[in-house]
Amino acid sequence: MKQSNIIGVLFLFLITISSAATEIRIDPAFWWTGMKNPALQLCIYSEGISNYTPTINHAGVSILKINKVENANYLFVDLKISAGTLPGKFKIIFKGRGNELPKSYTYELKARNKQDGITRIQGVTSKDFIYLLMPDRFSNGDTANDIVLGTTDETVDRRNLKSRHGGDIRGVMNHLDYIKSMGVTAVWMTPVTENNQPFESYHGYAITDYYKIDPRHGNNELFLNYVNSAHSKGLKVVQDVVYNHIGSEHWFYKDKPTRDWVHQFDKFTRSTYKDMALFDPHASDSDRNVLSYGWFDKHMPDLNQRNIYLATYLIQNTLWWIEYAGIDGLRIDTWVYPDLDFENSLVKAVLLEYPQLGIYGETWVQGIANQSFFVENNYVNVPFKSMLPGVTDFQLYYATQDALNTDFGWESGTTRWYRMLANDFVYKDPSRNVLFLDNHDLSRFYSVIKEDDNKWKMGITFLLTSRGIPSMYTGTEYLSHNFASLSAIEVRQDFPGGFPNDAINKFTKEGRSEHENEAFNYLSALANYRKTSSALTTGKLMQYAPQEGEYVYFRYDTKQTVMIVMNPTKKEIKLNLNRYYERIKSKKYRSGVDIVTGAIEFFDNEEMVLKPMSVEALVLSERGLE
Repeated sequence: MKQSNIIGVLFLFLITISSAATEIRIDPAFWWTGMKNPALQLCIYSEGISNYTPTINHAGVSILKINKVENANYLFVDLKISAGTLPGKFKIIFKGRGNELPKSYTYELKARNKQDGITRIQGVTSKDFIYLLMPDRFSNGDTANDIVLGTTDETVDRRNLKSRHGGDIRGVMNHLDYIKSMGVTAVWMTPVTENNQPFESYHGYAITDYYKIDPRHGNNELFLNYVNSAHSKGLKVVQDVVYNHIGSEHWFYKDKPTRDWVHQFDKFTRSTYKDMALFDPHASDSDRNVLSYGWFDKHMPDLNQRNIYLATYLIQNTLWWIEYAGIDGLRIDTWVYPDLDFENSLVKAVLLEYPQLGIYGETWVQGIANQSFFVENNYVNVPFKSMLPGVTDFQLYYATQDALNTDFGWESGTTRWYRMLANDFVYKDPSRNVLFLDNHDLSRFYSVIKEDDNKWKMGITFLLTSRGIPSMYTGTEYLSHNFASLSAIEVRQDFPGGFPNDAINKFTKEGRSEHENEAFNYLSALANYRKTSSALTTGKLMQYAPQEGEYVYFRYDTKQTVMIVMNPTKKEIKLNLNRYYERIKSKKYRSGVDIVTGAIEFFDNEEMVLKPMSVEALVLSERGLE
């Protein structure tokens, strides 16, 4: 080979090596003009990038500060995007100290996504009914992405509940009509961002890249299409987000910007999960620290949100997904454990840009005081005032199990419902709490109530007629059953019919048994009615103390009154309707029409007989027997 050719090949080789070594990652990769907060912090990652100085020449964009940290591979650059800045692309030029060639990155500011002059985010409220699903276990709409080369877990094995099963975003999109048919108005998928972990990566809660949809679920563009498709069908989208921890394969854990990016101990230390330490006036600092700083698991590093760069990174990532995809709500995982001040900063930042967005946090705690501490409440003498609008209402979940599984008494049976709802005075707005009968971490409701169909109907009726935002985990509609162990894998079964060659397809009437269709139809009738019922979605709640084990409450407004009567006992109970004068007689109601069956209950004889193990949801009317 000629010397000139050798030199040419060598030159190209060096350019290739240099290009690979100097690849720049910037998060967020693009942003928008017109945000209410003009500040933007770029997380810039590249080998030795702290030896370079970034410059920007774009009208309306200015660099306020260049922040260097311990790791020379990072820069955190504070920008100001002035009002009136036009959308467009521009170069960020990185100048070296000496003879290094300058680097460049093309950044883009986009116009905000609006529809009819307003942001297209709809919000999630008590008018909605949320359907929770785990995408890996719901439906496989694209078998081509089952195995993605380069991921650390390249297996799909439906026989193993801890392995990936192949479900994806396309599979969810294929069944949006099914979801909507049940009266559902919002869909909540467990996280679909990248979980490039070597094992148990299916559940989504060990994130390895906050800005990237896991390729085994699809990609960012497909997620955007999913949101748009859901919106076109009248369905809202809830995004599941995780701020407490990440997966151990996360790129910024493997090369941490600072030593305090995650919480560290001399040896592995797990959280105590004792949330009381945060508000206990007698708590020790060590208990508070282990609660908040301890890890969930050895492969889930605990993030330190007190690090201002990390806090900003997480908040901006949340805003990025909302603006990019147009999601309507956030479900925030493990809300009890991140830094409290960070949580308020997050909520404040999100609601500044998207005041209509629905936000609720997972508060898996025991006790009304515990739960209400983590949400907007009416307490005065507390060390911390949360700005979170709503929580997953575990206290009503516990009360529902007791109401249906224990005998009636002073503290048991239906008294549990009555007493729990009587404590709603502690919340600023209890209608923003999310109700549920089970979820992807808990034993299936149908199993907990010993597969009693009457109790199932009572639970479904309470879910869809009490105050708050009802949420249902996939499979409830066809009586899915099983008990959960600590890992909860037993309740994360595949949806029959969602995968190639499934022998049974429960997405269809023909694929469900007569028994399952009875449950499906009951749920669908009640949920679809709820969608247009002002009383059940936004009306007031009035409840009456149980006397013989019955539970009677009303949802009402100026347009409509719905009376719910339950008798989970094994005896017949006679109600004296005069007791409910203010809701029935004073309004001259003389009958009620059962929402599900259409049967009419007449009130002309002053008495109402409740059959054993029965439930009715009655729309009240002035019509009587004549």
